[in-house]
Amino acid sequence: MSSAWIVPEVDKLQVAEVAGATGVPLPLAEMLVRRGFATAHDARAFLHPTRHDLHEPSLLLGMDAAVERLRRAILNSEPILIYGDYDVDGTTATVLLKTAIDRVTPSEQSLVRFHIPHRIREGYGMQTAVLAGAAEAGIRLVISVDTGIRAFAAAQEAKAQGMDLIVTDHHLPESAVPDAVAVINPNQPGCPYPYKDLCGAAVACKLAEALLLSVCDRPDGFKPITLEALDEKFLPSFMKLLAIATIADSMPLTGENRAIVTLGLEQLRRPVQHGLRALMQLSNFTIREGKVEGEFTARDVAFRIAPRINAAGRMDTASDVVQLFLTRDAQEGRMLAEKLHALNAERRESEATILREVEETLAAMQTDDPGLEKQGVVVVDGEGWHRGVIGILASRVLERTQRPALVIAHEDGVAHGSGRSIEGFHLLDAITAVQEMKEDADKAPVFDRFGGHAYAVGFALPSNRVEVLKRRLSQYARGRITSAMMSPDVVCDAELKIAEIDSALIAAVKRCEPFGNGNPEPTFVAWSLTLVEPVRVLKERHAKLKLQQEEGGTAIACLCWGREQSWPERLESMGVRQGSVVDVLFRLRENLHPDFGGPELEICDLRLKSS
Repeated sequence: MSSAWIVPEVDKLQVAEVAGATGVPLPLAEMLVRRGFATAHDARAFLHPTRHDLHEPSLLLGMDAAVERLRRAILNSEPILIYGDYDVDGTTATVLLKTAIDRVTPSEQSLVRFHIPHRIREGYGMQTAVLAGAAEAGIRLVISVDTGIRAFAAAQEAKAQGMDLIVTDHHLPESAVPDAVAVINPNQPGCPYPYKDLCGAAVACKLAEALLLSVCDRPDGFKPITLEALDEKFLPSFMKLLAIATIADSMPLTGENRAIVTLGLEQLRRPVQHGLRALMQLSNFTIREGKVEGEFTARDVAFRIAPRINAAGRMDTASDVVQLFLTRDAQEGRMLAEKLHALNAERRESEATILREVEETLAAMQTDDPGLEKQGVVVVDGEGWHRGVIGILASRVLERTQRPALVIAHEDGVAHGSGRSIEGFHLLDAITAVQEMKEDADKAPVFDRFGGHAYAVGFALPSNRVEVLKRRLSQYARGRITSAMMSPDVVCDAELKIAEIDSALIAAVKRCEPFGNGNPEPTFVAWSLTLVEPVRVLKERHAKLKLQQEEGGTAIACLCWGREQSWPERLESMGVRQGSVVDVLFRLRENLHPDFGGPELEICDLRLKSS
């Protein structure tokens, strides 16, 4: 079943109003209206995110109690533990909160220790054994960042050990929250905070900001800080890490997050901190006179910076990330950045090795009964696969098959798995149902533990229960996964004529950045284009086309990047050749070469026009 390309109807009066108020070309005004920015006010607010889009920390439920307990801990020199997480969000949250506490602590000796769990040895979440050890070491206050909203046992352990707990998190809570001095989470029941999609680092940063604001107002006993320093130095500096965390955690780039990332990207263009600058240089950014040269976008963060930070938690210990961002020593910063860079190379090699095995398994599924095309949920498993990369590989399998996917690694009789899903198939509901299924010959549960949400899950089970998982999951998925789910319709942002595509339109599209989850890069459609030159093959998997809409009209260069497929093979199998008429789905690009530059199309999909 082939998906449809849809260009929804729009109100032409709204389009004219948005175009007149913002100065953007009509096709882009159409896009803004289709995305819900249908008034002059909403469109202007979208195109010009500012500091005024950031909400006050005091709007978060629990903030006042958290600040007062944190102030008391600093004034009384109580040892504080920040309990973080091993991903980008958790490590940057740890850095931000520790930086703020250290800034206003009157003594030179830091009161703050931090714990970043080891992905393999500890797993996700707060562990009671770690808290017991913290109490033994004299910790009196524990602050969780990017974790803790479901840590009921950990909260009880902290209380039993005589420690106070402040929870800062962004994950969805259960009906109740842990017993703590304060719980800060915009998603908890009764919280009036107007924006619910903050990442964990942003929630922790709200506590950091509230603490610093309180010291501006009530400085007695603290190392003083001025409101001017907070506004002009600390908050802009914090935005760098917040932008990285928001992008890396795939948070929607809407509302407050759009402002955070816009402001953060501007700050990231001027990296000052030694570790960050070294990491960006190793990520192939050219930094001259303190500023990143060329374009710098959310995509650069997502594909060049974030993977190197995440590699620490996937392959080794993420505590190195915290130290990378805290160090004031240039040599140490470079050394830690090089370590993360090397770990990322190791991660890529491990991922590529396992991916080859996964692709062999998928190829075998094509011929095995019932065949890959009839698989509801794709489950692949292997011995000795690195657990730190199975989540990435589950995403790769989903991309290749357009089906929900589980990837499972076996080690010493234990299987650890990660899953990713498509729109319309709630993966957590699916594995919950699998756990609760009762079969005539087997009424035992499948998993030792599991968790997640609609689109992603993680789990562990005995290796000898994997076949039971496959059987039960196949049974559950039967009838629940439809062909429409696997080939969803594509909603296009606008129809474009080739004659409408110029540098002004491309510049207007860039005003809609940052792009990412919740604000995808615009996808356009053009109908009935003629291939005026033979297909040009680029490095075997890629292709370059020259397309023209009207006879005698301007021909435009089109690039087909073969990431998941070989474009030359696909075009040949479709019978696309010089003279063919095609419809194309594309994104706008601009070649800046002084001699043969100009607008180009990056082809997302192409269909041969039926005669």
